[in-house]
Amino acid sequence: MTSIAKYSAALFALLCATMPARSGTCTDDIAHTQAQLDLAIEKDAGSHGWQPESLSALRGHQPTPRSLAEAAGGNGVDFTDALDALDRARTANRGGDIAACGREIAHARAILR
Repeated sequence: MTSIAKYSAALFALLCATMPARSGTCTDDIAHTQAQLDLAIEKDAGSHGWQPESLSALRGHQPTPRSLAEAAGGNGVDFTDALDALDRARTANRGGDIAACGREIAHARAILR
């Protein structure tokens, strides 16, 4: 194997090794922000006291963060917008667009502040 081929193979291996690390960072940020958002939604839902059960609850459907956010209203905080931002971040992450993923995570975190 020539030195150029060795250099090319080493460069290719290095590039392949760094790509998952970058997407993993965005994946970790999404998971962390989702956990923060879930806590904020649950806290907000619990602050409204007892409410009549919805039709979904009566049918035995388990609540999701989105259904809780839509039902609670968020006391001026638009949790559904933050959930939409995280959905867009996941889509950008799957497409390899780390910059767009970061922007959407920042948008979701700004809503949580």
